[in-house]
Amino acid sequence: MLSLNEEQNIFSQGYKIIGGIDEAGRGPLAGPVVAACLLLKEDVINNISKDALGIINDSKKLTAKKREEAAEIIRKEFMVGVGICDHNTIDRINILEATFLAMKKALGALREKADFILVDGKFPIPNLSIKQKAIISGDSLVFSIAAASIIAKVERDKIMMEIHEIYPQYVFNQHKGYGTKIHMERLKEFGPSPIHRKSFAPVRKLASHSS
Repeated sequence: MLSLNEEQNIFSQGYKIIGGIDEAGRGPLAGPVVAACLLLKEDVINNISKDALGIINDSKKLTAKKREEAAEIIRKEFMVGVGICDHNTIDRINILEATFLAMKKALGALREKADFILVDGKFPIPNLSIKQKAIISGDSLVFSIAAASIIAKVERDKIMMEIHEIYPQYVFNQHKGYGTKIHMERLKEFGPSPIHRKSFAPVRKLASHSS
């Protein structure tokens, strides 16, 4: 169940600004990984609108339309930073490192600095001077992480829709780069596109077959 307990507990320890961080796009075979960070201040936490409390949930549990509505509310009420690492960076440094880099970029995109961050997943962000806590399934438990997950997903979907216009034969508008049946069929038919992740095994195999 989504709550603000984690944030309230951190504020009670004397921290002033909390950042909730999540990413979208670790699993797909194509396109970027996108991270978002949402900042929460103690005075803001007590004035979150019913709209925001009602609509914000784990991005995977919302329809695309609901996610876009939620993203609009989130951007109006909170400070948000977004960080992106493209497919070339993913291939160069690996997806986990690219995810951490996108998260650092999201933090760097904010006008103010968090003094504590909550990160979705098993691993804290390495080489970061800010105090942090990694929370498994944070996007379905912690308000600030859930809100960040919505922004990350909406931003990444937008990018994948733009990529679809360039490479319509892969129907990125349907699967957003994930390894669905239709995506694999199109990959086999057309071979990898310039924005496919060549370091991912299914793409690498097809690339070696077609070369």
